[in-house]
Amino acid sequence: MVEKIQVLIVDDSASVRQTMSDILGADPEITVMGTASDPFVAARRIQKQIPDVITLDVEMPRMDGITFLRKLMAQKPIPVVICSSLTEAGSETLMQALESGAVDVIVKPRIDCAQFLMESKVQICDTVKAAARARLSRRPIMKVDSGRHGLSTGPALKLSADAMLPRPTGAAAMARTTETVICVGASTGGTESLRVVLEALPPDCPGIVIVQHMPEKFTEAFARRLDGLCQVSVKEAADGDTVLRGHVLIAPGNKHTLLQRSGARYYVSVKDGPLVTRHRPSVDVLFRSAAQYAGANAVGIIMTGMGDDGANGLFEMKQAGAFTIAQDETSCVVFGMPKEAIARGAVDKVVSLDALSAEIIRAGRR
Repeated sequence: MVEKIQVLIVDDSASVRQTMSDILGADPEITVMGTASDPFVAARRIQKQIPDVITLDVEMPRMDGITFLRKLMAQKPIPVVICSSLTEAGSETLMQALESGAVDVIVKPRIDCAQFLMESKVQICDTVKAAARARLSRRPIMKVDSGRHGLSTGPALKLSADAMLPRPTGAAAMARTTETVICVGASTGGTESLRVVLEALPPDCPGIVIVQHMPEKFTEAFARRLDGLCQVSVKEAADGDTVLRGHVLIAPGNKHTLLQRSGARYYVSVKDGPLVTRHRPSVDVLFRSAAQYAGANAVGIIMTGMGDDGANGLFEMKQAGAFTIAQDETSCVVFGMPKEAIARGAVDKVVSLDALSAEIIRAGRR
């Protein structure tokens, strides 16, 4: 029998601790080993039993979550998922959390919204499971109760990209042209992995569209951070943005982003819609739209992340004539999405994280 994932919930709000306990405890693969109201209580719990995953609030009494995270990662790395209300003003702080070693970020449940809570349940459990599989290394310290109602214990409906657009026919795609569009999908571990790839790209690289599984209001800060580090221009995608050489568009959190074509111009469409493969934005949605509208003019890249989002879409891109690439197991934080794509025969080439930028540059010279 597979052992359950042991989770420690650290949050100063009693109602949030209860809601998170209910959500995680309802999953048959997860056990809540305990809760803590602040990092000092959490540290005492860890001395008695080491959890597989910690969910951690940012703003807490006696010690903030970022400081606790940095101390933890320097002494005994444990997969940490930041659980925050993600106000826009705090998004930069949450970027620091990822830089400090957090595996992922999830939205703190709003217990007054049943639909949001149900979607949160699926995403929270999936994120915790992904974190439990993450490869971690020790990092030096950087300077610098209504929630119990309406929780379903049954399996959540998992929609495919059919919920957003029909299967590709190839009729909308152009014949081979001189411009190549790069479409990238990533999840757990993707924020730092994408930084490695984008920092190595020259300012004349092909236009890139990225779906990184991220909550709403967080992708804008992520794009700003990358824009300040890279030679290429990086921004959060807006509806109608043109895909241009030397420019990278990041799909906004809680919105699906699709590639579209008008004549020889490629642009993105940003839309509302249901969760697809349990995500919004969904990699499958982006990849299917690329298969439909770009065909052989596209390159699909699937990177670190748990689950299978993007595997079917990448296969559709390959069928449409696109060149497809997967990040290798050794360099992935979680070898889930690439593994699924490889197993389905969707991948032309498997490369390490450090080699992905060279593949993008090569694609732009085809």
